Amino acid sequence: MIRLPPTVTYYLISALFTLAAALIWGVNTLFLLDAGLDIFGVFLANAAFTAGMVLFEVPTGVLADTVGRRASFLWSVVVLAVTTIGYILVARAGGGVLPFAAVSVVMGLGFTFYSGAVEAWLVDALDATGSTASMDSVFARGSIVTGGAMLVGTLAGGFLGDVNLALPYVVRSIFLVAAFGVAWIAMRDIGFTPKALRLGRVVPEMRSVLHRSIAFGWQVAPVRLVMFVSLLQWGFVSWAFYAWQPYFLELLGRDAIWVAGAAASLIAGSMIVGNAIVEWLSRFCGRRSTLLLWAAGVQSAAAVGIGLTDSFAVALGLFVCFGAAMGVGGPVKQALLHASIPSQERASVVSFDSMFGNGGGIGFQTGLGWLARAQSIELGYVVGGAMTVVALPLLAALRRVGGAADQIVGRTAGIESACAAQGLPHVSGVDAVRKVSGALPVAAAVRVGD
Repeated sequence: MIRLPPTVTYYLISALFTLAAALIWGVNTLFLLDAGLDIFGVFLANAAFTAGMVLFEVPTGVLADTVGRRASFLWSVVVLAVTTIGYILVARAGGGVLPFAAVSVVMGLGFTFYSGAVEAWLVDALDATGSTASMDSVFARGSIVTGGAMLVGTLAGGFLGDVNLALPYVVRSIFLVAAFGVAWIAMRDIGFTPKALRLGRVVPEMRSVLHRSIAFGWQVAPVRLVMFVSLLQWGFVSWAFYAWQPYFLELLGRDAIWVAGAAASLIAGSMIVGNAIVEWLSRFCGRRSTLLLWAAGVQSAAAVGIGLTDSFAVALGLFVCFGAAMGVGGPVKQALLHASIPSQERASVVSFDSMFGNGGGIGFQTGLGWLARAQSIELGYVVGGAMTVVALPLLAALRRVGGAADQIVGRTAGIESACAAQGLPHVSGVDAVRKVSGALPVAAAVRVGD
């Protein structure tokens, strides 16, 4: 195997995987509508995909925590490549909601092999190699890389879709094959010892994973609160990210598929900006819960605004703000979760959190999909955005819990974090600097699990 630094391997694999996935993100709804589904049928198929993720999160978590994170990722790209071609075959056969839903469930299986496993692989590898890098910064840079891949993928998918709506799916399968090759050569389990998984042990292992997920996830107050936030925010995003395609073209008054791809790439760019300013924001705001609160507030306000406007430019601008807030909240939430989870339980608990988010996705996609057909897509944005406001009191409760996982400790950590680390009340300005300057030095970095 080629020996690359863990972060380089992580960035490379994440970039290829996201590029492949993003090729259809800007055109998926248009592809399904063109295949004969109505808007409710589109979201039923998407809900089936999400249901597959919920159904398979725990079993694939067993694989990642036993056979290994590398094996889990390799299975992911194989399943996704096969099901992506399956979408094309169903469309050509004139299949309706049920065939698309069946393929979508299996596609959900492919993504569950990926969720949690690659993140857990990275954190274990960094711990094993003695890295003192701030996880917030590592995940933020990783998000910038995947955001760039998403930008390129969505833009390319839009132009490919203008030629033929099936073409982005074909190219996606090709990139998934490339991701398999890179992982096969460069990825190896570091800091984690794989063990054999016998067929007779699958159910007991699933029970064990579920027990550990509850013990190290549900019963840990910060993790439990984050899971409920995931249910609301990711539940809405799983609907909103696909509903905007026909809605924006309707606001624009043009049936130009390339515009959908260009808009998707602009949204991806806004997420990159959000990722990029995480480290800068941490200089002024050293508590993760504070960053998450502000990001959640912007997301909710922007979502409601998208549904209230009748201007394409305003709607796109608000979605850009929505994407930037997601870009800030994503890596901060990742770091908080990993700082709250023991090493051996990382893949399981992160997958458990993903299961909560996907569970919300089933409800939001079905409910808001029905509302979009019965009333309008714009009303779906207003109602769904209003529902995400519930995340704010949950994050306020997370802030009250506090704890080490809430602190961004490092050379860029803000005064807020330094005060909390030294047991001082949070103040701002010159007084805060004076109070902290005489206290004990703050550690240069915080390692996950400390």
